[in-house]
Amino acid sequence: MSVTTTCVKRAFKYRFHPTDVQAAELSRTFGCVRKVYNLALAARTEAWARQERVNYNATSAMLTAWKKTGELAYLNEVSSVPLQQTLRHLQGAFTNFFAKRAKYPRFKSRKTSRKSAEYTTSGFRFRDGKLTLAKMDQPLHIVWSRPLPEGARPSTVTVSQDAAGRWFVSLLCDDPGVRPLAPTGAVVGIDVGLDHLLTLSTGEKITNPRHERADRARLAKAQRELSRKARGEGANRAKARRKAARIHARIADRRRDLLHKLTTRLVRENQTLVVEDLTVRNMVRNHTLARAISDASWSEFRSLLEYKAAWYGRDVVVVDRFFPSTRLCSNCGTLAQRMPLNVRIWTCEGCGATHDRDVNAARNLLAAGLAVTVCGAGVRPQRSTPGGQSAVKQKTPRREP
Repeated sequence: MSVTTTCVKRAFKYRFHPTDVQAAELSRTFGCVRKVYNLALAARTEAWARQERVNYNATSAMLTAWKKTGELAYLNEVSSVPLQQTLRHLQGAFTNFFAKRAKYPRFKSRKTSRKSAEYTTSGFRFRDGKLTLAKMDQPLHIVWSRPLPEGARPSTVTVSQDAAGRWFVSLLCDDPGVRPLAPTGAVVGIDVGLDHLLTLSTGEKITNPRHERADRARLAKAQRELSRKARGEGANRAKARRKAARIHARIADRRRDLLHKLTTRLVRENQTLVVEDLTVRNMVRNHTLARAISDASWSEFRSLLEYKAAWYGRDVVVVDRFFPSTRLCSNCGTLAQRMPLNVRIWTCEGCGATHDRDVNAARNLLAAGLAVTVCGAGVRPQRSTPGGQSAVKQKTPRREP
């Protein structure tokens, strides 16, 4: 395996506590960023209706003209760097749309859209471990929960505020510490579930902590209190909204922390990891299981697993969603006709072997992944599902150039 020596761009996210003046300045910046984005999107949409093309340079010229008008003169009060960056983000959104990687860009809402502003090197100063943004006299009071890489210099800084009122700053730096790990011959099949969050082909089962269920009573109470507040911009409703948002944030933080620990461990211990290609978007349409599936966060687990595998030189093999991993006997290959969800242990009619439902599925996934490894990267194996579709597809990790 070739070893790359280039640095990986990595974002380091920290909490910070702004002063009243800094909070007011950042709030104005968030509002201006949202306004410029919406104005530029409206201009590009109108131009598209006239069969005209408007690119980033054109919207940048529009921004200059908007600042000279009396109605939008307040745009001059904030740093110009985040305003230019939001135009670049809009350009990227249209690029993804035309490449059919995303839907048409949507307007940003003051209530529901993420509050954030991105600064490039001309919009901040980072010296002696202190970060000072443009239009500010004092550095941000950052809680350095972990050190930056030695000698790291941020290339971009993103400031954001979540629905719970917490402030975050994300510093994008080169991290020389991320490099491919020593190759290992270990391979593992991973079956995700609800009773157990993960079941490995080794027989190990990782308990599903069900973070949302643990805080469900507190969340329901907070949401009831919010529903009783008069709709509008009242202070009491805003306070109740933040209270509910803090509970949601607590659930999301614990869930993300667990997934990071699990994916890091799996990537470090195994060379090849085999997972199933699940359509979570369709699965959550089942209203009986939607809440539990969302709480398990299978999509985030796969996303974390894939980018960490790319970082550390591991391979992720994704098995086709129609591959009958649960109904297929891992001992003799006999296919059971049906397998209801309430059946956790079953006996194969062909060989008489007794299987744990989840462990058997993980072992079948591992076998499918090994078939890809034997056939070679990018080569589909001959084994196919009863419907004629290929059992697996190779998920080639993206290597840094």
